[in-house]
Amino acid sequence: MKIWSAVMEGTDILKNKSILSAQLDTEILMSKAINKNREYIILNHDEALNEKDIKYFKKLVQERATKKPIAYILNKKFFWKNEFYVNKNTLIPRPDTEIIVEQILKVTKNKKNLRILDIGVGSGCILLSILKEKKNFHGTGIDISKNSLDISRINAKKLFVDERVKFFQSDVDKFDQGKYDLIVSNPPYINRNKIKYLESDVSKFEPRLALDGGLDGLSVVRKVIKKSSELLKKNGKFILEIGFDQKSKVIKLLNNKGFYINSTTKDLANNDRCIVSIKI
Repeated sequence: MKIWSAVMEGTDILKNKSILSAQLDTEILMSKAINKNREYIILNHDEALNEKDIKYFKKLVQERATKKPIAYILNKKFFWKNEFYVNKNTLIPRPDTEIIVEQILKVTKNKKNLRILDIGVGSGCILLSILKEKKNFHGTGIDISKNSLDISRINAKKLFVDERVKFFQSDVDKFDQGKYDLIVSNPPYINRNKIKYLESDVSKFEPRLALDGGLDGLSVVRKVIKKSSELLKKNGKFILEIGFDQKSKVIKLLNNKGFYINSTTKDLANNDRCIVSIKI
């Protein structure tokens, strides 16, 4: 079988499972199967595949046909300017979350030697992207999940920032290590009863712990805001990712804990996604 025949066959399988990016996904899976880049796949349509590669490719396509995310099949996801290791134990980094990185870089533009805390660090994509950009910043990441922290440590080494970051396994309520110039968090904020209505790529495969925001979607957000008000230095910045319909409720929670709202930013779909505030 030739490369392009296999890609077309795989594309049909994924299309039948209503996967919108069927051809792109199939080309990416072929790249993994034969260990070549996607450009090679496109330019070498007529190259014959050996039996071992065909078998492996078909296995990958069947995995994707279950709606398993490409990032979990490849164990990697590109975010900001770097490739991150991911697996089923951590949320897959989203392009929308890059807005958080943009905002942090904006508010710390002329700053040096800042201490940053990331609450619910996950894969480390936010905190480590910042440390990679800002060579004299130091970071701390906390997460309730030991598996997430293991992934963060792998990514810190991959990005060569491991000497400027510490990780702690802790519930946000119980964490009490130091004071910070800036705190960032992308907490679970999906209403528990709505998780089952998310796309099956998300609801079936991504860790529930990273999605479940309780019955109103704000139970973890409340804890993060309360703890941030205790751990931030005066005039410290707090940057929070929120659900598309949570802006007014979260602003109220922030105001009640002594935060002044600097700005809110919309995501790629024009939904409210990020709030920048300052502790006064």
